[in-house]
Amino acid sequence: MTNRAPKRCWWCGDDELYQSYHDEEWGVPVHDDRLLFEFLCLEGAQAGLSWITILRKRNNYRRAFDNFHAHRIARYDDGKISALLQDSGIVRNKLKVNGFVKNARAYLDLLEQGATLDQYLWNFVDGEPLQNDWQQVEQVPANTEISDAMSKDLKKRGFTFVGSTICYAFMQAAGLVNDHTVDCFRHQQLKRG
Repeated sequence: MTNRAPKRCWWCGDDELYQSYHDEEWGVPVHDDRLLFEFLCLEGAQAGLSWITILRKRNNYRRAFDNFHAHRIARYDDGKISALLQDSGIVRNKLKVNGFVKNARAYLDLLEQGATLDQYLWNFVDGEPLQNDWQQVEQVPANTEISDAMSKDLKKRGFTFVGSTICYAFMQAAGLVNDHTVDCFRHQQLKRG
Protein backbone atom coordinates (compact mmCIF):
# COMPACT_ATOMS: atom_id res chain seq x y z
CA MET A 1 0.00 0.00 0.00
CA THR A 2 1.38 3.41 -0.97
CA ASN A 3 1.00 6.63 0.97
CA ARG A 4 -0.26 9.16 -1.52
CA ALA A 5 0.37 12.83 -0.85
CA PRO A 6 -2.80 14.82 -0.22
CA LYS A 7 -4.06 17.02 -3.04
CA ARG A 8 -2.97 20.61 -2.38
CA CYS A 9 -3.45 23.96 -4.04
CA TRP A 10 -1.20 24.25 -7.07
CA TRP A 11 0.95 27.11 -5.79
CA CYS A 12 2.84 25.21 -3.08
CA GLY A 13 4.31 22.68 -5.53
CA ASP A 14 6.92 20.31 -4.12
CA ASP A 15 8.65 22.75 -1.76
CA GLU A 16 8.43 21.39 1.81
CA LEU A 17 8.36 24.84 3.43
CA TYR A 18 5.61 25.96 1.08
CA GLN A 19 3.64 22.76 1.68
CA SER A 20 3.93 23.13 5.44
CA TYR A 21 2.77 26.76 5.23
CA HIS A 22 -0.14 25.70 3.01
CA ASP A 23 -1.14 22.80 5.24
CA GLU A 24 -0.83 24.53 8.62
CA GLU A 25 -1.28 28.27 8.15
CA TRP A 26 -2.68 29.54 4.84
CA GLY A 27 -6.36 30.23 5.19
CA VAL A 28 -6.56 29.48 8.91
CA PRO A 29 -8.51 32.30 10.60
CA VAL A 30 -6.16 34.54 12.60
CA HIS A 31 -7.48 36.67 15.46
CA ASP A 32 -4.23 37.53 17.22
CA ASP A 33 -3.34 41.20 16.70
CA ARG A 34 0.42 40.65 16.68
CA LEU A 35 0.15 37.90 14.08
CA LEU A 36 -2.29 39.90 11.95
CA PHE A 37 0.16 42.81 12.02
CA GLU A 38 2.98 40.46 11.00
CA PHE A 39 0.94 39.03 8.11
CA LEU A 40 -0.01 42.51 6.91
CA CYS A 41 3.60 43.69 6.98
CA LEU A 42 4.98 40.57 5.30
CA GLU A 43 2.37 40.69 2.54
CA GLY A 44 3.54 44.25 1.88
CA ALA A 45 7.16 43.09 1.88
CA GLN A 46 6.21 40.60 -0.82
CA ALA A 47 5.21 43.35 -3.29
CA GLY A 48 7.06 42.62 -6.53
CA LEU A 49 8.49 39.36 -5.15
CA SER A 50 7.32 35.78 -4.73
CA TRP A 51 5.76 34.74 -1.43
CA ILE A 52 8.30 31.93 -1.03
CA THR A 53 11.07 34.55 -0.94
CA ILE A 54 9.42 36.22 2.06
CA LEU A 55 8.44 32.92 3.66
CA ARG A 56 12.07 31.79 3.60
CA LYS A 57 13.06 35.04 5.31
CA ARG A 58 10.17 35.13 7.80
CA ASN A 59 12.23 34.09 10.83
CA ASN A 60 14.81 36.73 9.90
CA TYR A 61 12.04 39.32 9.73
CA ARG A 62 10.78 38.25 13.15
CA ARG A 63 14.28 38.63 14.58
CA ALA A 64 15.01 41.94 12.84
CA PHE A 65 11.63 43.52 13.65
CA ASP A 66 11.30 42.58 17.32
CA ASN A 67 8.86 39.76 16.57
CA PHE A 68 6.48 42.34 15.08
CA HIS A 69 5.76 44.13 18.34
CA ALA A 70 4.31 47.34 16.94
CA HIS A 71 5.13 49.43 20.02
CA ARG A 72 8.84 48.73 19.48
CA ILE A 73 8.79 49.13 15.70
CA ALA A 74 6.97 52.47 15.96
CA ARG A 75 9.98 53.85 17.89
CA TYR A 76 12.59 52.86 15.30
CA ASP A 77 14.85 55.78 14.47
CA ASP A 78 17.14 56.47 11.51
CA GLY A 79 19.97 54.48 13.10
CA LYS A 80 17.81 51.38 13.52
CA ILE A 81 16.49 51.70 9.96
CA SER A 82 20.05 52.04 8.62
CA ALA A 83 21.02 48.88 10.51
CA LEU A 84 18.00 47.03 9.08
CA LEU A 85 19.02 48.06 5.57
CA GLN A 86 22.33 46.26 6.15
CA ASP A 87 20.61 43.04 7.30
CA SER A 88 20.98 40.44 4.53
CA GLY A 89 18.34 38.26 6.21
CA ILE A 90 15.52 40.54 5.04
CA VAL A 91 14.64 42.30 1.80
CA ARG A 92 16.69 45.48 2.07
CA ASN A 93 14.27 47.88 0.47
CA LYS A 94 14.19 51.28 2.18
CA LEU A 95 10.56 51.97 1.30
CA LYS A 96 9.44 48.60 2.66
CA VAL A 97 11.49 48.88 5.86
CA ASN A 98 10.14 52.38 6.46
CA GLY A 99 6.70 51.00 5.62
CA PHE A 100 6.87 48.61 8.57
CA VAL A 101 7.51 51.60 10.87
CA LYS A 102 4.71 53.61 9.27
CA ASN A 103 2.34 50.63 9.60
CA ALA A 104 3.27 50.16 13.26
CA ARG A 105 2.40 53.79 13.95
CA ALA A 106 -0.88 53.52 12.02
CA TYR A 107 -1.74 50.34 13.95
CA LEU A 108 -1.09 52.09 17.28
CA ASP A 109 -3.32 54.97 16.16
CA LEU A 110 -6.05 52.41 15.46
CA LEU A 111 -5.65 51.01 18.98
CA GLU A 112 -5.91 54.51 20.44
CA GLN A 113 -9.24 54.89 18.63
CA GLY A 114 -10.50 51.88 20.57
CA ALA A 115 -10.36 49.11 17.96
CA THR A 116 -8.07 46.11 17.86
CA LEU A 117 -6.58 45.10 14.52
CA ASP A 118 -8.62 41.90 14.80
CA GLN A 119 -11.90 43.80 15.17
CA TYR A 120 -11.03 46.27 12.45
CA LEU A 121 -9.93 43.77 9.79
CA TRP A 122 -12.55 41.10 10.46
CA ASN A 123 -15.27 43.74 10.22
CA PHE A 124 -14.66 43.77 6.45
CA VAL A 125 -16.03 40.20 6.28
CA ASP A 126 -18.64 40.61 9.03
CA GLY A 127 -16.55 38.55 11.43
CA GLU A 128 -16.75 35.28 9.48
CA PRO A 129 -14.43 33.81 6.83
CA LEU A 130 -15.77 34.08 3.31
CA GLN A 131 -16.16 30.59 1.85
CA ASN A 132 -15.37 30.21 -1.83
CA ASP A 133 -15.78 27.07 -3.89
CA TRP A 134 -13.28 27.63 -6.68
CA GLN A 135 -13.05 24.68 -9.05
CA GLN A 136 -9.93 25.95 -10.83
CA VAL A 137 -7.08 28.24 -9.89
CA GLU A 138 -8.02 30.58 -12.75
CA GLN A 139 -11.20 31.44 -10.86
CA VAL A 140 -9.36 32.78 -7.80
CA PRO A 141 -9.35 36.58 -8.00
CA ALA A 142 -6.35 38.80 -7.38
CA ASN A 143 -8.58 41.32 -5.63
CA THR A 144 -12.24 41.90 -4.81
CA GLU A 145 -14.55 44.74 -3.82
CA ILE A 146 -13.82 43.88 -0.19
CA SER A 147 -10.05 44.04 -0.66
CA ASP A 148 -10.55 47.32 -2.57
CA ALA A 149 -12.45 48.74 0.42
CA MET A 150 -9.90 47.40 2.90
CA SER A 151 -7.03 48.89 0.91
CA LYS A 152 -8.70 52.27 0.64
CA ASP A 153 -9.46 52.43 4.36
CA LEU A 154 -6.02 51.20 5.45
CA LYS A 155 -4.38 53.86 3.27
CA LYS A 156 -6.68 56.52 4.72
CA ARG A 157 -5.51 55.44 8.19
CA GLY A 158 -1.84 55.82 7.25
CA PHE A 159 -0.87 52.24 6.33
CA THR A 160 1.39 51.64 3.35
CA PHE A 161 2.05 48.73 0.98
CA VAL A 162 -1.61 47.84 1.29
CA GLY A 163 -2.87 47.88 -2.29
CA SER A 164 -5.96 45.84 -3.09
CA THR A 165 -3.99 42.82 -4.37
CA ILE A 166 -1.82 42.83 -1.22
CA CYS A 167 -4.95 43.10 0.92
CA TYR A 168 -6.53 40.14 -0.85
CA ALA A 169 -3.39 38.04 -0.39
CA PHE A 170 -3.50 39.03 3.27
CA MET A 171 -7.16 38.00 3.50
CA GLN A 172 -6.28 34.60 2.02
CA ALA A 173 -3.30 34.09 4.31
CA ALA A 174 -5.06 35.21 7.51
CA GLY A 175 -8.19 33.19 6.82
CA LEU A 176 -10.62 36.02 6.15
CA VAL A 177 -11.37 34.10 2.97
CA ASN A 178 -11.08 30.38 2.20
CA ASP A 179 -9.53 30.27 -1.27
CA HIS A 180 -8.30 26.69 -1.21
CA THR A 181 -9.68 25.14 -4.38
CA VAL A 182 -12.34 22.48 -3.84
CA ASP A 183 -9.96 19.65 -4.81
CA CYS A 184 -7.50 20.66 -2.07
CA PHE A 185 -7.74 18.67 1.16
CA ARG A 186 -7.70 21.90 3.21
CA HIS A 187 -10.79 23.34 1.53
CA GLN A 188 -13.32 21.20 3.41
CA GLN A 189 -11.31 21.28 6.65
CA LEU A 190 -11.42 25.07 6.73
CA LYS A 191 -14.99 25.22 5.50
CA ARG A 192 -16.07 23.19 8.51
CA GLY A 193 -14.09 25.47 10.79
